[in-house]
Amino acid sequence: MSDLISRGTRNAFREYFVGTTLHEIEMAFEVADLTPDRNFSPQVSGSRRSFVEQYYHCISWTDARQVRKVLSVYERVLGILDPSRCGNASDAQAAERVRAPLLSALERDGYTFSAGRIRSVQSQTHLIEAAAAFAHLDAPELKAQIERMRDAIENDPSLAVGTSKELVESACRTILEENSRTIDAGWDLVRLAKEARDELDLLPEDVPEQAKGNEAIKKLLANLGVVVQSLAEVRNLYGTGHGRNGARQALKPRHARLAVGAATTLATFLLETHWEKRQ
Repeated sequence: MSDLISRGTRNAFREYFVGTTLHEIEMAFEVADLTPDRNFSPQVSGSRRSFVEQYYHCISWTDARQVRKVLSVYERVLGILDPSRCGNASDAQAAERVRAPLLSALERDGYTFSAGRIRSVQSQTHLIEAAAAFAHLDAPELKAQIERMRDAIENDPSLAVGTSKELVESACRTILEENSRTIDAGWDLVRLAKEARDELDLLPEDVPEQAKGNEAIKKLLANLGVVVQSLAEVRNLYGTGHGRNGARQALKPRHARLAVGAATTLATFLLETHWEKRQ
């Protein structure tokens, strides 16, 4: 598996720290709960570069949880270099000159930086598409769920998994309510998804063998619904809260990405179909 942060990007941020102090380096990494390997002797010049490399040496660069900690260090750096925090135009320009190549390096690795957070573009693709589908609707809860999942995938996978189920439920309820359908309080996610899709014309009328196509799509959507429902059940078993056994492991970001991907695909298709039907 490829490193989640390339050597080039790591070096770029390391060079930023060359202009700081050993204490500042220690503070930046310690706040992120990272410790250095003091016994490691990197083949680089300078005490500051060596100190950063001692921290880097303890990181598994294919482990999303460990990489998330490093990204929090980088977020701190980018915040310090925010031109808007500078007192005058000259300082702002100097900060931007240092900051711009760091942002470019992250972008090459598939990350974006906004609102103080570094996020993976790949993990956001489904969320961006879902947000676009919800833009036509007056549905603040759907938009809040998108943001909640966006922030939780890496930091709180269990929350992201649970929210993915809530997203599909909210989407289905929105469709049914806007079609003046009565919703039974006892309906679970699978039933809500079934009722919502039954309200929709899943294929245009002029598509050949529309009936067969609709049935195939219904099966596909039903399977997506089952995936989301099942992951939510897994989250209840292994997620946070409820006084779980301390030895139990929480869900991983990869579980969250699976749940979020399935949920947003399902919700986006249903809501886009609903919107087109209303035109």
